[in-house]
Amino acid sequence: MGKVVGSAAEAVADVGEGASLAVGGFGLCGIPSVLIGALLERGVGGLRVVSNNCGVDDWGLGLLLRAHRIARMTSSYVGENKEFERQYLSGELEVELCPQGTLAERLRAGGVGVPAFYTPAGVGTQVAEGGLPWRYAPDGSVAVASPAKEVREFTVGGTTRPYVLEEAIRTDVALVRAAVGDTAGNLVFHESARNFNPLCAMAGAVCVAEVEELVPAGSLDPDRVHLPGIFVQRVVALAAEEARDKRVERRTVRPAAPAGAGAGEEVGS
Repeated sequence: MGKVVGSAAEAVADVGEGASLAVGGFGLCGIPSVLIGALLERGVGGLRVVSNNCGVDDWGLGLLLRAHRIARMTSSYVGENKEFERQYLSGELEVELCPQGTLAERLRAGGVGVPAFYTPAGVGTQVAEGGLPWRYAPDGSVAVASPAKEVREFTVGGTTRPYVLEEAIRTDVALVRAAVGDTAGNLVFHESARNFNPLCAMAGAVCVAEVEELVPAGSLDPDRVHLPGIFVQRVVALAAEEARDKRVERRTVRPAAPAGAGAGEEVGS
């Protein structure tokens, strides 16, 4: 079944006010930047977004945030976005912080139909006991706090310890980016872009994938496919310049080796 749509704007045309979104990527790696841009142009707001992080101030989900289109974020890391911090502390944005592995498993569970699961992550902290500030009031007090979660003891491998119950995440729409996709929606992700993109795709009732390279159905080796097309409803083929337009979140380099230095020789700073 062909799933290719003509443009990113067409692909997100039915995303409504207040929709919930699972958005793939890790930092700025593998983020669906073209679909995010189309959603920004669409002008809908009140969005409830689940993503590992919220981009940076001028790229990725940070663009939607800066335009005040996001009402609530569920994330595990938010340290690269000053506007995120400002909106959260001023009470403009509701934020649910979640341990990274737990967030990944909540998305995966939503995709496979598991309603909830127990994990040791967060036991003995406000993650389990409640009280994490989800939303601040303008005066700095906590307007909405996280609720307490069920904690039970289980014996695993002869060791008894407490585990906290975490609920699965399902969203109205998932936005993801793949290195290669076919017309049936089968996707291949490049290296670390594979971490949250497949999980977000699984969690969305409708998954929209932007792909850097579109190939005919049947041309991908099944062993190469990271996400089967059953999870994907719409595919957008990126233009060459769109596929190349990627940001580096934090560029690091090491000193160049002195001329004539051999392999394994120590290089001074």
